Parts: sequence; C-alpha cells; structure tokens
Amino acid sequence: MATTKAIKTIGVLTSGGDAPGMNAAIRAVTRSAIFNGFKVKGIYRGYKGLVNNEIVDFKTYHVSNIIHHGGTILKTARCSEFKTAEGRQQAYKNLKKNGIDALVVIGGDGTLSGAKQFASEYDIPIVGLPGTIDNDLYGTDHTIGYDTALNTIMWCVDRIRDTAASHERLFFIEVMGREAGFLALNGALACGAEAAIIPEISIEQDQLAELIQNGFRESKGSAIVLVAESPVTGGAMGLAERVRKEYPQYDVRVTILGHLQRGGSPTAMDRILASRMGAAAIDALLEGQRNIMIGDDDERIVYVPFSKAIRQNKPIDRDLLETLKRLSL
Repeated sequence: MATTKAIKTIGVLTSGGDAPGMNAAIRAVTRSAIFNGFKVKGIYRGYKGLVNNEIVDFKTYHVSNIIHHGGTILKTARCSEFKTAEGRQQAYKNLKKNGIDALVVIGGDGTLSGAKQFASEYDIPIVGLPGTIDNDLYGTDHTIGYDTALNTIMWCVDRIRDTAASHERLFFIEVMGREAGFLALNGALACGAEAAIIPEISIEQDQLAELIQNGFRESKGSAIVLVAESPVTGGAMGLAERVRKEYPQYDVRVTILGHLQRGGSPTAMDRILASRMGAAAIDALLEGQRNIMIGDDDERIVYVPFSKAIRQNKPIDRDLLETLKRLSL
C-alpha cells in the first residue's frame, strides 16, 4: 500500500452529471493540495480523460475566479472504456506516466462505483467527494449541488404557481431523482406544494389515487404536485395521462424542469460545503486514508467507505411526508 510519504502528485477529476459547486470543490482540492506541498494534475472529462490521457498541470491560477460558476471547468463525459479491464489498465498507465500518486474524484454513485472498482485493482489511494444534485449518497447529510438545485426548483415553481392559480389548474412538475425523492419532497415543502410523488413511496402505494381520494384541491382553485422523474412514479407525463383518463374533471398540465436544475451559480451553502469537503479530501490523504468518500454528518466532516456510500440506500425522512400532508390542506 502507498503511504502518505509516497504521495507527491494528486489528480482531480469530475465525473457523471454536473452539479453546482463542483468548481468550488476543484478549487478547494487544488489549493489545499498546493498549500500542503503537493503537485496537482487536472484530469479533463472524467474517467474518459483518464483513459485518453487528457491530463494537465494545475496551478493556483487555474482555479481563480471559478467558485461562483456552475458546471465544471474540468468537464465531464460518459466512458464505456473505463468499465472494461483494458480501459482501467490504460487509465492506470496514464496515471503513472503523469506521476499521479493519488486521486480525488468528484461525482455521484456511478463515479464512486468506478473509483471503488479501480482502487480494488490498482495500488492508488482514492478519495471521493459527493457531487450530485440528487442528494442520494449514503453517509452524508448533503451532497454538493443539492442545495442549489433545490433553490432552483423553488424559484421555478413559484413562477408556475402564478399560472396555476390564474387558470385553476392541476400542475404536475417533474424534478430529477430517478431513485431518490429528496428534491421532490423537500422542493414540495419549500414551495408549499400540495404533494410530492416519490419513488420511495410509489413502490408501497398508489400515491395519485390517495391524493384524489383524500379530496385534495377541495379548498383550492389550483394545485401543484412535484413528481420525481423515476419510472417507479410514472413521471409527470404518465401521471397526467392517468388523470385525464381516470379523473377528467381536472384540468391538468405538466412542466418538466429537466436540466434547469443542474445549472446556475451555486448557493452559499454549496460553496461552503464544497470548500470544506475539498480541503478535507487532502487532509484524508495526509492521514493515509484511501477508498473513502468525504461526508457531512450534522456539520461534521466524516469518512465513509466507498462500499457503504454506494451500496446502502439513503433513507427518506418520512416525517417530512406527514408534515407536507398536514400543511397542504
């Protein structure tokens, strides 16, 4: 196993879906590493860049004036090659060619899964940062980008509500979250929506039928329901089609927020979280840590093994569902 003394150069990459705050994390990793005497290499386009040797020296000036920008200056891309043993072998050769002794990877479940596989095959310390708007990684209260996406959803729904009220319509608003309903549930609470339809509950009950049968909208001229994009929920389009067939008395409309949720300048919370986690990643390497994700547990930095962060499902707070139900009368 490599020791902290053997580490001289640290590579940093972003992978998977972009998330607001990734640039703040890149900045923190780069500057904290340089502060501690390490060299830094920026790896463009995630694992694809690792396979294709898109690796450059990173200095302090490379990360100047990026903390407020959304997206990622290192870019991101899908990489089928990295899923193969040959692709990972080429990636390792490129690490050695560039003198990289340790990796910091920023991304979601797929990114950390790739890091875990890579670390199991090659002697390279890897630390992950949870960068995803879905907030679905186990072991951290918040992921980088989640707060910004939640605020974007709130901003959009506030404007849709004006139209919904003017036309006395039922609006299904689809937000991201194929396997997790954090954006839909907390977005619904933040926006004063009537309900949230999320995958964690859809497997247990017919949420749409329950909403209709409980007489929602009886005291209102319009209603807004946030829907996670998951196939488990049927998505906003699927639910709207059901309403038109089963409950034709409702005038229903659909808005799919899509990639609006991923863009924009990160909130203060995401900038601070990314900065803390980026610095903590370097601290972890200095301590000899490897194959762990940096997490946030009640405002404390924690180290979460990749196996836990990836394999364990992060539970939804069911008390929030009850709160939403009580407040939507």
